[in-house]
Amino acid sequence: MRLFLALNFTKKEKAKLYRVTEQFRDCQFPVEWVQPQHYHVTLKYLGRVSDDRLELVEDALEKVGEATRPLEVVIEGFGAFPTIRRPEVIWAGLEPSSALRCLKQDLEWALKDCGFETETRNFHPHIILGSADSKKGAGAFRGLDEKAAAAVYGSRVKIRKIDLMKTSYEDSCLSYTVEYSAGLTG
Repeated sequence: MRLFLALNFTKKEKAKLYRVTEQFRDCQFPVEWVQPQHYHVTLKYLGRVSDDRLELVEDALEKVGEATRPLEVVIEGFGAFPTIRRPEVIWAGLEPSSALRCLKQDLEWALKDCGFETETRNFHPHIILGSADSKKGAGAFRGLDEKAAAAVYGSRVKIRKIDLMKTSYEDSCLSYTVEYSAGLTG
């Protein structure tokens, strides 16, 4: 099964973010928008994980959770990768914090012991709002930069667990389900 580690949010928080980003969806940009029930922050993509390695991953999450206190994240700002004028991914950002960086690093180290490669690129925590068709050219996204700059959203969210998520496709639709959760109890 294809798995990844994520931070999830309450339905209420996802609904608030969805309402604020309605102004993006209303502009008819060539974007496939993510449904709010799928909003999350990916901490680490694990890829295909065999059943015999699943218990190792769960144990690693438990160890990290036992050593980590609940943390607060701030969702704010909007942007795109690789650029706002030729986006491939449109996102809502998370304010960088030492607690979030430490959690990410602790997960990397714990999962290295399970045989997963350590990710070395910079961690830019974000919530994917949509996937853009960058082949349409920069003109198709005219005004997106102004919309992103003008959109105001700031929400403090308490994170109390790390979720092990499974990716699956049902009737050509992407679906995520929580396979396991480890509480942050440190």
